[in-house]
Amino acid sequence: MTVLANSLSLPVMARAPIPAVDRCGRPPASSEMDANARRLAAGVARGEETAFREFYDAYYGRLFRLVFVLSRGDDSLAQDVVQAVFLVAAAKLPAVNCEEHLWNWLARVARQQLSKAWRQQQRESAVIGMAEVPDCSDNAEPDRLLEESLNAALLAMDAEDRELVEWFYFDRLSQREIAERIGGTPKAVSSRLERARAKLRSLVLRRLSHET
Repeated sequence: MTVLANSLSLPVMARAPIPAVDRCGRPPASSEMDANARRLAAGVARGEETAFREFYDAYYGRLFRLVFVLSRGDDSLAQDVVQAVFLVAAAKLPAVNCEEHLWNWLARVARQQLSKAWRQQQRESAVIGMAEVPDCSDNAEPDRLLEESLNAALLAMDAEDRELVEWFYFDRLSQREIAERIGGTPKAVSSRLERARAKLRSLVLRRLSHET
């Protein structure tokens, strides 16, 4: 089924391929991941809802991890930014040559959308000055270091809190689904999640302060 980008309920140009060596430094057929990235990008560009859903599932977790750290542990802002990235991808995702090319494009859009969100916050609140808006340029820390910061923060949490965070943010289980899994209530899960994300935010900020 073919759909237009603005008809997708979820956050939702074919172009001539660019020589892969320019972006990836290796032949386009060198890996299954590269072939899959090209297939997904082409399907999203054609407006195929199935391809978009697969693309969303494949990259949501990794994007959230990146933006969560870039936003200094602001989970609500991170979720909004990730949704914005997928909206941009639904409308403007270019042809790609490899998985690295696709990820670099997504990461760049994520930084742009986060900077846009911070500027909007700055305009909406007189108490936020430009000097207080964190830098989010294309020269930000390498993605690998950011992901390592989040992973280290998660490992520093109690096992139960870490599992709760991973279920909710990365596996995208609802509070009701988590409650059924652990034999509790959605209200209890909500309270535990609030405490767990406060711990995670504190650990991420502490980790980043040591690296910057």
